[in-house]
Amino acid sequence: MVKIGAVELPDFPLLLAPMEDVSDPPFRTLCKEQGADLMYTEFISSEGLIRDAAKSVIKLDIYEKERPIGIQIFGAEMDSMLQAIDIVTATGPDIIDINFGCPVKKVVCKNAGAGILRDIPLMVKLTEAMVKRTHLPVTVKTRLGWDHNSIRIVEVAERLQDVGIQAISIHGRTRVQMYKGHADWKPIAEVKNNPRMHIPVFGNGDVDTPEAAVRMRDAYGLDGAMIGRASIGYPWFFREVKHFIATGEHLPPPDMATRVEAARRHLQMAIDWKGEKLGVLETRRHYSNYFKGIPNFKPYRSKMVTSDEASEVFAAMDEALEAFADYAFA
Repeated sequence: MVKIGAVELPDFPLLLAPMEDVSDPPFRTLCKEQGADLMYTEFISSEGLIRDAAKSVIKLDIYEKERPIGIQIFGAEMDSMLQAIDIVTATGPDIIDINFGCPVKKVVCKNAGAGILRDIPLMVKLTEAMVKRTHLPVTVKTRLGWDHNSIRIVEVAERLQDVGIQAISIHGRTRVQMYKGHADWKPIAEVKNNPRMHIPVFGNGDVDTPEAAVRMRDAYGLDGAMIGRASIGYPWFFREVKHFIATGEHLPPPDMATRVEAARRHLQMAIDWKGEKLGVLETRRHYSNYFKGIPNFKPYRSKMVTSDEASEVFAAMDEALEAFADYAFA
């Protein structure tokens, strides 16, 4: 069993990574059904929360069926982060996560996300203040460092643990790498093997096959895997990993009917949650993976990702099901 404060997770849990415009309630619902053990919301701007910005506030929506769930926030200003943690605490998640890993320019230029990796003392100071501000367990998601020459993740993780975080998730790339190249799990294993560390250490980055998850557990000794891009448009990944861990065998991929049903549910839940305009728009990125690998599928995918009308997207899904009902996925 893996514990984060009072939150109990199974041995080697699978975590759904917080992904902007992806890890919303509709997508989280599908991932939970397929075996995700712990999920995080999309990351939420502390500045947006304290300004009551609609785009930030709606991301606080969490539901009982999702538990355990963490709400993730980012920022670099002490007052804003403390006000934000008060707002998040009142929402009642199981965990509060601090994003010290987002590499995108609009976040980094404010010294937030991975930008704070250039100022480790501030990172530690912010974390300590936030831990003291809430009764909920605080976790951190970060990267190896700013660049290859500034990797101090063993020291950083130890210092964050010393000020009270109760788990850490580490993406095996630097900020400079963004999402290029290959994730390096060796420094994450060094964090886990530090004899002073006693909190769970989760690995993130390139967990894109069941074999990769097993390797993260067995060869690197990590406490769990945080899964991001491999789950986009493919929530079955969690189930497939768990089955492989338990049996050493691969589950057959979902058939066309199963994929269309999931895509339809995903879109309908998104519409119910955000309205038709945003629901249609923000579900588009998933369709390539829902129907990945099908030859001559482009005309159907084009309809799904260009139409602004939900009825037209649903119709395209139905047409695709009729055309490819017997397609055998590899």
